[in-house]
Amino acid sequence: MKINENIAELLGKKASFYLDHVCEKITKDELQTPGKDGLDQVFGNSNRNPQVLRSLSQLYKHGNLGSTGYLSILPIDQGIEHSAAFSFYKNRDYFDPENIIKLAIEAGCNAVASTFGVLGLNARKYAHKIPFIVKINHNELLTYPNSYDQTLFGKVKSAWDMGAVAVGATIYFGSKESNRQLKEIAEAFEEAHSLGMATILWCYTRNDAFKTETEDYHTSADLTGQANHLGVTIQADIIKQKLPTNNFGFREIGFGKYDDAMYKALTTDHPIDLCRLQAANCYMGKIGLINSGGGSKGESDLVEAVTTAVINKRAGGTGLIMGRKAFQKPFAEGIELINAVQSVYLNGKITIA
Repeated sequence: MKINENIAELLGKKASFYLDHVCEKITKDELQTPGKDGLDQVFGNSNRNPQVLRSLSQLYKHGNLGSTGYLSILPIDQGIEHSAAFSFYKNRDYFDPENIIKLAIEAGCNAVASTFGVLGLNARKYAHKIPFIVKINHNELLTYPNSYDQTLFGKVKSAWDMGAVAVGATIYFGSKESNRQLKEIAEAFEEAHSLGMATILWCYTRNDAFKTETEDYHTSADLTGQANHLGVTIQADIIKQKLPTNNFGFREIGFGKYDDAMYKALTTDHPIDLCRLQAANCYMGKIGLINSGGGSKGESDLVEAVTTAVINKRAGGTGLIMGRKAFQKPFAEGIELINAVQSVYLNGKITIA
């Protein structure tokens, strides 16, 4: 792939804001930062068995970012999570599951993450060509009214049978069903590890009370950071999280444990500092933080995706997991967008802040 050297140009007037920032609250010296020896440094003395280490190695060594310590993952489970017609009407090719896997391969992704149905239908043809991540639970949109609950769609053993290197799952932290989901996924992750697969947790917050009359705190740095900390506690090997958009969720909603001093000590309102707090909650970066690419908005997708990648990398994150911005475009354009994001992680001039 061609490395995009025009990242500063893409960032425009905000280039210095993102590229020159230095994190002074939680410094880079306090972090475990991504690198080619990261797996040995983090998991070499852990309880992960050799098969899990092999699966993680397959994941980190594949694709354009192979052996850099960074990840570029294509996730497409929106056919369940957002409904298939709504997700794929802009590009109906992706009603065919094989095209999902082809996009990940052609774009040089580390892995493709999707459903039992998508990956299972193509396992014999592709499981040995690109690492599979099977998403084992979903929030489906046909139940009315929607309960916003994550339900298991299959067994961990089935993911192992199809040759997957990892399983992925979502917990809606803060929801009424979160305790059940936490128990289910903790048990599923234990089984996945016993079979030799890695584990990835989508650590999302979900509660109507997290959105006030004036602000939505579902993606506040403190709430998402705590969700990350719960995720690494059940031994997720990688954490997926939305990019933080604000802070002070605990304080403004008025629950949990918080102190004004903790906000002053740990972060500022700079996007990289907010993301650094997310990474710090992942055992100071020892468990990789990948941020999501967000929805597709059209012409602004390239700048938004590159900006998110810069924030994640400079904060000490491990990469990007981006779907809609890529697959809701023509095939070639989707590849170009993913490659542009990968170029951020391959660019040695973009350093940890």
